[in-house]
Amino acid sequence: MILNIKNETAKLRAVVLGNPNSPGNTPTVAETYDSKSRESVINNEYPKEEDLITEMNAFDEVLKKYGVQVFRPYTLENTNQVFARDVGFVIDDKLVVANLIEDREKELNAYEVIFESISKENIIHVPKNAHVEGGDVILWNEFLFVGTYKQPDYPKFKTARTNAAAVELLKKEFPHKWVIDMELVKSDTDPYKGILHLDCCFQPVGDNKAIIYKDGFLNKRHYDILIDLFGRDNVFEVTKEEMYWMNPNVFSISPEVVVAEQNFTRLNNHMRNEWGITVEEIPYREISKMGGLLRCSTMPLIRD
Repeated sequence: MILNIKNETAKLRAVVLGNPNSPGNTPTVAETYDSKSRESVINNEYPKEEDLITEMNAFDEVLKKYGVQVFRPYTLENTNQVFARDVGFVIDDKLVVANLIEDREKELNAYEVIFESISKENIIHVPKNAHVEGGDVILWNEFLFVGTYKQPDYPKFKTARTNAAAVELLKKEFPHKWVIDMELVKSDTDPYKGILHLDCCFQPVGDNKAIIYKDGFLNKRHYDILIDLFGRDNVFEVTKEEMYWMNPNVFSISPEVVVAEQNFTRLNNHMRNEWGITVEEIPYREISKMGGLLRCSTMPLIRD
């Protein structure tokens, strides 16, 4: 397989979509590793397997409607495999295999067949000292945006997933990219405050548009960089409530087509009416209760 990913929105040809089957029992509060899952468990709202299957089947149908080749990791019993983006991500023709948090390491086994179809010289394995997940890496042509957290209390946060060592690794492996690291606000307990991954507060769509949540950035200079790059008139700013429901975490099939959660009324209307984008609305609210949404569920392999 010849990988090719240059940005977040070019016409999608092949993608890995996560697996909703056999996710295991509802975790305890102590077993959760993000604030949204923690809240769902406390409120007795953690999604059931049948809900995951229904929502991911709807996503699968839309992808195939547009002729996308969809790969799936094989089922690991009693393992949550919904969020494929955290396992790995493609930059240009290279697959970066993440150094997952210990609770999720076994997920890598389910991607063995997919990984074996890629030349070994095109696979980068992240070393143990570097931590990175695909939700923190957003590729936009010559720019590589990396969500991170560099404060001294990094080890205390379950939601701090990408460290400074990973940023340096990406700079080394992709010297032709302009790597811009962006520190995110972290909280293990408050889903209205903490940002798990960069794609929960920033997402390019179309050819030159972006969805942004301003207060997700620890340093407001990083927000200003995005405004300068995309232009204020090309940015849709989400509210705290919309961030909570993960409005930025949509997924582009092409510059003209975006898959979004059906309850994102203000965002979806804006994309349609102001930006001329076709919005494919699907139910995905139950999956959002586990701390991720549409982009998190995918690992794009080939775009035009």
